[in-house]
Amino acid sequence: MAETPFIDVSPTLRILGTAHVSTASVEAVREQISTYQPDVVAVELCSSRHEALTSDRRLDKEGLLKVVKEGKAPLVLLQSLLAAEQRKMGMDEGQQPGAELLVAVQEAEAANLEVSLIDRDIQTTLRRAWKEMRFREKFRILWSLLGEDDDEDGPDVSELLENQDLLSSLMEELRTFSPGAGVVLIDERDAFLAGKISSLQTSEKKILAVVGAGHLKGIEKHLLEKTSPAEDGLKELETLPVRGRFSKSIPWLIPLFVMSLMVYFIANGEGVSLIEMFTVWTAANAVFAALGCALARGHPLAILTAAAASPITSLNPTLAAGWFAGYVQLKLREPTAEDLQQFLKLESLGSFWTNKAGRVLLVTSLSNLGSMAGAWFAAAGLLGSIGI
Repeated sequence: MAETPFIDVSPTLRILGTAHVSTASVEAVREQISTYQPDVVAVELCSSRHEALTSDRRLDKEGLLKVVKEGKAPLVLLQSLLAAEQRKMGMDEGQQPGAELLVAVQEAEAANLEVSLIDRDIQTTLRRAWKEMRFREKFRILWSLLGEDDDEDGPDVSELLENQDLLSSLMEELRTFSPGAGVVLIDERDAFLAGKISSLQTSEKKILAVVGAGHLKGIEKHLLEKTSPAEDGLKELETLPVRGRFSKSIPWLIPLFVMSLMVYFIANGEGVSLIEMFTVWTAANAVFAALGCALARGHPLAILTAAAASPITSLNPTLAAGWFAGYVQLKLREPTAEDLQQFLKLESLGSFWTNKAGRVLLVTSLSNLGSMAGAWFAAAGLLGSIGI
């Protein structure tokens, strides 16, 4: 069994580095709580992940509908794909992601110890990471997640825990792959975790912090060099990214352009041009939205809904064709209790299409993507039709 690494920052603070899919880490957590005898067990969990682990929470139909209505389908899909990657790593270990964190909470509660959740909310982390990534980085990371990885020669979990230099190099590889995501997923979380741990420190309490091994060195550096963010710094790291005025205005540029053309043709009595504009706009939006829904293997009526809604929703950025297509898909191919339960356990890309809950999210996301592409294609076609 691999020796799970830990660092004693002070006589009253020990940080245990774990792998979220490792049986060795589960046993190490039990051993450290028993032998170190802390007063506080700090775990790398946020409130939502803690609730999901401790209550064995499962996605329900109301929750799925809420995700569709609030336009969070792409974010949930990304989070699910990341979790699927972790589950694939954990297959040989016989553990689900976060098993050692759940054990840390259970063991602490059984011993009447204080439990502190020290991680940033997962939704905040994903939104900040997405915001910092360039378009090319987003495409590369999605392509990497969607691609099937058949490489069996990579390091296993035990090797990663034993070889901290190898683990550090893999973390740096993420930074090279996507500098924007690296800052949020590595640097920001190192700082946030260190800040939360620092806020717990007192001379009277022994603290055992259970964190991912990849954050071990970064947290230690912040604590030893006293660069951990204080309360104001932690609040800043928890702030959701705010879109600038220019980015907010982009979705309205195409509707404004189309409306301006319509007013121009009506004012000049050019009925033929108005009909041509209507045809180009409707056809492009309908075809691309329908294609996106079809790629998600949506129900035929969901595909028709995406096609019908797209020309209208593209003129109103507060609406999205995928919301309507996803709702129809949800009603016509309603996920069973088993589908909803298994969605949070999916382990491969293909299973997102075969699982009815996953397909609802794919229909929503890909219909929206197709509608967006159709709007830009239609705008380009209208520019060409008037000789610009």
